[in-house]
Amino acid sequence: MMRSLFSGVSGLKNHQTRMDVVGNNISNVNTYGFKTSRVTFQDMLSQTIAGAAKPEENKGGVNPKQVGLGMMIASIDRLFTQGSLQTTGNQTDLAISGDGFFITAKGDKKYYTRAGNFTLDKDGTMVSPANGLRVQGWMATRNERGEKVVNTSGTVEDLIVPIYGKVEAKETDYIKYKCNLDSKMPVIPLNATGAMRASAGVTTNIDVYDKLGDPHRLTLTFWKTAPNQWTASAAITGSIGPVTLDVTAGANQPDQTNTSNRMNLRFSPDGRLISAADEGSPDELNQGSIAVNFKYRVAGDPTVRNIAMDLGKAGLVEGITQYSSPSTTKAVEQNGFTMGYMEAFNIDDSGVITGVYSNGTKETIGQVGMAVFTNPGGLTANGENLFETSNNSGTPNIGAASEAGRGKIAAGTLEMSNVDLSEQFTDMIITQRGFQANSRTIVTSDQMLQELINLKR
Repeated sequence: MMRSLFSGVSGLKNHQTRMDVVGNNISNVNTYGFKTSRVTFQDMLSQTIAGAAKPEENKGGVNPKQVGLGMMIASIDRLFTQGSLQTTGNQTDLAISGDGFFITAKGDKKYYTRAGNFTLDKDGTMVSPANGLRVQGWMATRNERGEKVVNTSGTVEDLIVPIYGKVEAKETDYIKYKCNLDSKMPVIPLNATGAMRASAGVTTNIDVYDKLGDPHRLTLTFWKTAPNQWTASAAITGSIGPVTLDVTAGANQPDQTNTSNRMNLRFSPDGRLISAADEGSPDELNQGSIAVNFKYRVAGDPTVRNIAMDLGKAGLVEGITQYSSPSTTKAVEQNGFTMGYMEAFNIDDSGVITGVYSNGTKETIGQVGMAVFTNPGGLTANGENLFETSNNSGTPNIGAASEAGRGKIAAGTLEMSNVDLSEQFTDMIITQRGFQANSRTIVTSDQMLQELINLKR
C-alpha cells in the first residue's frame, strides 16, 4: 500500500516541475531570443516480486512480476528552433536566421545569446543595454594597399563604431577609363604650331584629389590622328610646371626624360585597344593591362605625384574601345577623396559593419562574430538571455555569419521567442490532469489504509 502513496507523491512532485517549466515558457512569450523548454518523464525503479522463468520441457516460460515505484524527470530540454523575426528599423538590432549565437563579453568571460537588441554606448562600443556586456567581433585593419579588411581568423574583440569619427583624405593614384571612341570621327591633322584643335576632340573630365584632399579637375582629350589610331593629351587644374603622360614598358620603369603630355593609342581593325605609347619615346605597352602614368606637381609640394590611368586590357573588349558608335569614353572610377565624417553605418547579412562618410565614401569598420556549438542544448542558461558553455555543449566554433553552418544576420530586426502558446496551454491542461490524477492516487490509497485500520472495530 505504501508503494502507491510514494508513486503518487513522485507524480505530484514531477508534474509540479513540469508546470514550473510551462509557466516559465509562457512568462517569456515576449522575451527576445528566448528558447522554449520541455520536460520529459521516465519511470523509476521497479520492485521485482518474482523473476522471469525460462521455458521447460513440460511448460512455457514465465514473465517477471514487477511493481513500479513511481516516475521521475528524464530531461528538461531547451528547443533551439527558429523564432519569427520582428522588424524594428533600429540598425543595431540584430537577429540570427539559422543556427548560432552572438558573443558578448565581460572582461575575459564570454557569454552567448540569441537576443540581438544591442546599442552603442558613449564610446561607440556595441553593447547589450540590459547588462552592458560588449558585443564581440573583429575590427578592420588596413592592409598593405591601404584598404580596410577584417581578419575573421583572429581572436574576437570589442566592436567599436566611431560615429562622427573622421576618415583622412586619400590622394588619387588610380583612374579607370571605359566606353567607346567613335570610329567614324574624322582624322584631325595638326595645325601650323603642331597642336590639335580642342573643339574637335573627345574631352573627359574627372575631379581627383591631392594628399590634402584638395580637388583638381583632370582633363583628358582624344583626337583621331590616323585610321585605328588616336592621340590623347592631359591637363590638370592647380598644377605647377609641366604634366606628363608616361607609358611604362620594358622593366616597367618610368622614362625620366619623357616630358610630353600626350600618348598614342592604337586599336585593332575590330575595335579593340592593342597598345599605348609615349609621344616622342620608344616606350610602348601592348600586352596585359594598359596603364599610363600621369605625373604632376601641386603648389607647396615639390614631389611629383603619380596617377595610374587604366585604359583596359590589350586585345579585350573592356576599358576603351573603338566602334562605330557615339563616343562615350569617360573616367568611371577614381580612388581619391577628401576628409570626411562618419554619418551613418549599416550591417549586412554576414555581420560586416560599413561606415558611410560625409565625403561619399564607405569603409569597413568591423564584423560581428558568431559562435555555433555541436550541442547547443548542452549550454547552461545564465539568466538575462545569456548562455555559458558546459561540459556537454562542446567548445564554441567562432567565425563569420553565413559560413560553416552559422546563420545569417538580419539587421533592423529581432528574433521573437519560439514559445507556441497553443502548445503551452495544451501542455498545461495535460500537466494539470496528470497532477490531479496523482493526487487521486494518494487519496484512494489513504482511503484503503483507513479501511484497514477500521477492521479492528
